[in-house]
Amino acid sequence: MKNAWWVGSSVGVLIAVGAVIGGGVWVNHSGFGLDHPEPMSVEMPEQLFSSAIDPDATEAPDFATLEKDLTSQAADSRLGTFVGVARDVESGEVVWEQNQGTAVRPASATKILTAAVALYELGREDTIKTEVVEGEQPGTVVIKAGGDVTLSEEMLDDLATQLDGQDIGTVLIDTSIWPDEGFASTWDPVDVDAGYIADVEPAMIEAARIGGSEGDLPRSHTPALDVAQALADRVGADTVDEGSAPDTTVLASVESDTLDQRLARMMKDSDNVMAEGIAKEVAASKDVATDSASTSKMTLEILKDKGFDLSGVSIVDNSGLSFDNLITPRLLDDILTRAATEPELSSLLTSLPIAHGTGTLEDRYVGLSGAGWVRAKTGTLTDTSALAGVVTSESGRVFTFAFVSNGSAIVPAREALDEMASILRDF
Repeated sequence: MKNAWWVGSSVGVLIAVGAVIGGGVWVNHSGFGLDHPEPMSVEMPEQLFSSAIDPDATEAPDFATLEKDLTSQAADSRLGTFVGVARDVESGEVVWEQNQGTAVRPASATKILTAAVALYELGREDTIKTEVVEGEQPGTVVIKAGGDVTLSEEMLDDLATQLDGQDIGTVLIDTSIWPDEGFASTWDPVDVDAGYIADVEPAMIEAARIGGSEGDLPRSHTPALDVAQALADRVGADTVDEGSAPDTTVLASVESDTLDQRLARMMKDSDNVMAEGIAKEVAASKDVATDSASTSKMTLEILKDKGFDLSGVSIVDNSGLSFDNLITPRLLDDILTRAATEPELSSLLTSLPIAHGTGTLEDRYVGLSGAGWVRAKTGTLTDTSALAGVVTSESGRVFTFAFVSNGSAIVPAREALDEMASILRDF
């Protein structure tokens, strides 16, 4: 078939791209586990699909039955106030929609916008460098924060090793690359200890988690100073503080993972700190203020410049933690469709969790046909559930979709959303 998206099947699911081959992930529908085929290395294709408006594309099938089934599912009372859209990628045809132009609370589906903007502006191979330079006073070094919110213990060990032999008594940290507020006014401070967010600063250990590297662990209230303290502990320094990095000798440095790797982690954990950090990284690269209001405005301006329809859309953060964000299913789906047809955005799709396989979808889709085939970003806030992603159908069609439920109980709405996406798989 002409649009060969899969290795080993026609226009297949992105589970395979850069991950595993041979039908993707085999799911044990009894719910007892996952078996993965032997992994092999796969290079990202130059283009996942040809243009959806390719005049030579194969004729689209009749989607009338699919539309009927989706309309029936959309009436499920578990979905509350429900809006959505589904599109056949190859033909570009919208196969179903319900108020796709209505802006609703999207929760963490907001991260789809953030990821797209980062890929457009920074590129998938972008990395962040954290440097340690000589201080102005003898025995002083300064960590020059570059925007890496996922510094690891191993990276700090590396910095300390590079500083071996230095007589260091004071470690300072310079956070001036992000000079503006790091905690949005629309966030609840209790969410720091709850593990959902932190004051977003340009150097953080594992996104400010306390006691681990993933999950909703309590977050630090002093993340940048924690980095300075961690390095001080390793090099035997007695004093830590904030300070300015002089233009002087670089003594040590470490580099972050590439942007596509960081996006995959952000999506897997639905990490709000990472999302906000990546947005601030983009802002700093464009000399835009790094407060949440400015980065949110920047995100929409970049998407508008790329030709996306932003009618009714309004966001105040880049993670989706705020209840004040309003996004249309149309915009979410348009971005996903672009990701399926533009190499520049292809990493967005490969970053999405796999149904009943990884991340925020790991424990979902038990017994559903979408298991192992749906890749999607979830979104969850009080009375809010969202699911936006991509799936390959039984007949080989590839669909993008964006489904958002407001005014609904979370668990029942999630189940109904998963059933909705599985209808696309069954086509």
